[in-house]
Amino acid sequence: MRAMKFARQAGTLVGVIHLPALPGAPRYRGDFEAIRASTARDAEALAAAGFDAVIVENFGDAPFFAGPVGPETVAAMAVLVDTARRASGLAMGVNVLRNDGQSALAVAVATGARFIRVNVLVAARVTDQGVVASDAARLLRFRAALGAQGVGLIADVGVKHSAPLGLGGSIEEEAIEAVERSLADAVVVTGARTGAEADTARVEAVRAAIGETPVWLGSGVRAETLGAWLAVADGVIVGSDLREGGRAGGPIDPARARRFTAMRG
Repeated sequence: MRAMKFARQAGTLVGVIHLPALPGAPRYRGDFEAIRASTARDAEALAAAGFDAVIVENFGDAPFFAGPVGPETVAAMAVLVDTARRASGLAMGVNVLRNDGQSALAVAVATGARFIRVNVLVAARVTDQGVVASDAARLLRFRAALGAQGVGLIADVGVKHSAPLGLGGSIEEEAIEAVERSLADAVVVTGARTGAEADTARVEAVRAAIGETPVWLGSGVRAETLGAWLAVADGVIVGSDLREGGRAGGPIDPARARRFTAMRG
């Protein structure tokens, strides 16, 4: 599998497909074919708007598991990531919420996705799912066992909807650990919750701490702020601003997606 290139100041734009509830989740409505169709439409809209990559996540499956998801979720994600890849022709990413990196990697290998996102790759965080802890050792060994070193590993630091477990440890230290000891290819800085802007000082601190490893923004970037954020970060993962009213979930608005990419300049 050809590796995705991660570089400083690449201006990478990654659009998020927020999947509705999948089979097995409390809000699943029983029509998987409708989900496949909406996934294809969202992927096509992102490609037409000029995004560089797409990341697919099981956004509608809340409440999320703190640990591994069920096989029904893995199967559904594989089908839908493949659907998005075929519809868009773009590089694909996978995020299995809340923190199932091994399932995300399995989906990536099965579908030809180029990277996965792991929300807690270092240490542990207190979340609405309880304590979510790193399992980087198993994840990296699983990647080696699958011969999937070409699948990039994108790691959140100070991830949204969470707080650090215990005292001590800065976001810069977490980023260094993610890169040097957990082998992240890029790190993601977010705001406190979905749709919330990151703190510029935190982004700059992480960027200074990790050398040439790219720093991406993972929440709160809007079309009107994209230029300013790309001056301090190497890429943006955007979901909320591509949707009607700037709210997470629901289908992508093609006009909003085009407006967003037009601001890259």
